[in-house]
Amino acid sequence: MAIVPSSVLSSAETFPDVIVTLLGASLALIPLYFTCLMVYNIYFHPLSKYPGPKSMAATRIPYMQMVLSGRYPQKTRELHQKYGNVVRIAPDELSFTDGDAWKPIYGTRIGHGQKSKDDRFYVPRAGAADIILSNDADHSRFRRLLSHAFSDSSLRGQESIISSYVDLLIKRLHENVNTGNNVLNMVAWYNFTTFDIIGDLAFGESFDCLKSSSYHQWISILFSSLKTGLYTNVARRLPWSNYLLALIIPKSVVSQRNTHLELTTQKVKNRMEKSNERPDFLGNILKHNNTEKGFTLQELVANSSTLIIAGSETTATLLSGVTYLLLKNPHALSKLQEEIRSAFTKEEEITLDSCNKLEYCLAVLTETLRMYPPVAVGLPRIVDPQGDMIAGNWIPGGTIVSVSHLSASYSAENFTDPEQFIPERHMGDPRFANDSKNAMQPFSFGPRNCIGRNLAYVEMRIIMARMIFNFDMQLDQPGYDWLDQNCHLLWEKPGLMVRLQPRTITN
Repeated sequence: MAIVPSSVLSSAETFPDVIVTLLGASLALIPLYFTCLMVYNIYFHPLSKYPGPKSMAATRIPYMQMVLSGRYPQKTRELHQKYGNVVRIAPDELSFTDGDAWKPIYGTRIGHGQKSKDDRFYVPRAGAADIILSNDADHSRFRRLLSHAFSDSSLRGQESIISSYVDLLIKRLHENVNTGNNVLNMVAWYNFTTFDIIGDLAFGESFDCLKSSSYHQWISILFSSLKTGLYTNVARRLPWSNYLLALIIPKSVVSQRNTHLELTTQKVKNRMEKSNERPDFLGNILKHNNTEKGFTLQELVANSSTLIIAGSETTATLLSGVTYLLLKNPHALSKLQEEIRSAFTKEEEITLDSCNKLEYCLAVLTETLRMYPPVAVGLPRIVDPQGDMIAGNWIPGGTIVSVSHLSASYSAENFTDPEQFIPERHMGDPRFANDSKNAMQPFSFGPRNCIGRNLAYVEMRIIMARMIFNFDMQLDQPGYDWLDQNCHLLWEKPGLMVRLQPRTITN
């Protein structure tokens, strides 16, 4: 039998101990590494001079908690109220409220192109890119093609379609009131209306929400997908993000996404079989699809899906907000009633052109956009590698930057009495001469601003004018703070219960 030298035996016996010792040392170094990283982030990072909570400067965990809480806009607003116009909300991210920050972040200037989006923030889509998530070249092509659908001449052609659904809204509300159901959830009714309008304009057929007085199944799928974005924003900032996303996104959501894609594809195909002479979005787009570098079918599906949410939910949100704010501010409501009811003697007079003359109505909508912006969070961009000046501050390359809509709108640096609903601030009232109007950009700014802005104003003005013309309204729960809502990119709106009383119209 061979005899093993004692020196070798000793080495073999101690080898596991060496491994354990090395492993223990490595594990001990991990907290040391993170401690050093946090110290660096707080005191030596290029952004260390910018104010904000030390916990947010140290690590992105507080940012993630803020996002997951659903209170991202409100908490960012509180940070700006405490720390000023520029706040560090993560080790490599700054939030701004200064109106001068919009152009360098979202616009283009000599020597600076568009800043790239932080794609971890945005919900990824299956299939082709859309106008929101596309690269600059595709975005320019998409916007050029879609511009035909949103031109002034197209909007005038679409007026009869829009008005037909507003007619149906008013009819349904009167029917409910006449049967004794005069306390109605106006969030739902505004959503029914705007989804029906956008369904007809996008696909040539309504979702029939007003007809059935309920949400279409497809719309419920869209709402559920929005909340998923909250979790993807967090998961995509962590190691092994693809694996994490597969774990945290329920299979039911994946199934709903597939159903949504199939429904959208079928609706686009159905619309493409109809005449291009119909004055809806696809009619206007398809007329030019052969003369310019056009959409593929997959791109039409992706952009149609985006238009459904962007062209309906945000408008319904603003209409809900303006109804609440008016009913909480009787003086403003009375002035708007006087303007609308003195301008029109019969409902048929309320048109696109006549609504454009309602100055106080526009001021009311603008003030609502300030106090209750449908997209309340900042939309993050990434500073070019060479760095940039933003609102008088040198920002190093790679920094994530944004202007927080809600924070900018409620900043006392930007607006006099920012907590007060005062439409007159948008009508030249000298009390508000020092307001920084450029700080408020509810439709965003630059080449990627909202292409549907004019359509939104047409819908909001006509619907609000018709509501005020037809009904006296009051809140069913006047003590309830309806604006206190969670936000998952868009507001998570509770019901807005409003007591409707048909107005007696005398000639």
